[in-house]
Amino acid sequence: MSSVPVPEASAVRARLLEEAARILDEEGPSALSSRRLATVTGTSTMAVYTHFGSMGAVVDAVATEGFRRLIDRVGAVELTDDPAADLLAAAVAYRENALQNPHLYAVMFGAISVRGLGGKGPDAEVAYAAFRQLVALVERAMAAGRLRPGDGKAVAAQWWSALHGYMMLELAGMDQVVRDPEHHVLWQLMENLLRSLST
Repeated sequence: MSSVPVPEASAVRARLLEEAARILDEEGPSALSSRRLATVTGTSTMAVYTHFGSMGAVVDAVATEGFRRLIDRVGAVELTDDPAADLLAAAVAYRENALQNPHLYAVMFGAISVRGLGGKGPDAEVAYAAFRQLVALVERAMAAGRLRPGDGKAVAAQWWSALHGYMMLELAGMDQVVRDPEHHVLWQLMENLLRSLST
């Protein structure tokens, strides 16, 4: 049985996770290692493996944290009496979160692997909660008569696919095919999709 008090152990794990996310955000995947984590947190490489088991598990935990941050960011959008406008506001929050955490976003969706250390991916329940958050916004718009009645999950998946696809292009710098792609591509795309789904 460990002699480390549970609250202290929990704090060490949280610190390791936060620093791993920070390193990914600020420096990218090549900067992340157990030695680096131990150094910046004032612990040991053994602490990394004690709390996570492997560097792959660290990456999984970071990806899960990324989805939690996304949920918090979208959840902070204040709902109005216009559910369609709220969908667009949620898209704005989604984009801001991705732009502020580009490496974290890439890890969340498996676009980068940390030096081949792999892992199983984010906690499925947390990742799916981000999707359910979007489903709720779509179903609210349907209930208000702003979107045609239909399968809320399918429509939410269409919305997410369009938004995520653009974000992957933007983060890779591949969106610069027209002037002002944010307005001429992203928001026009989302507005076109919204219009096609409207009553």
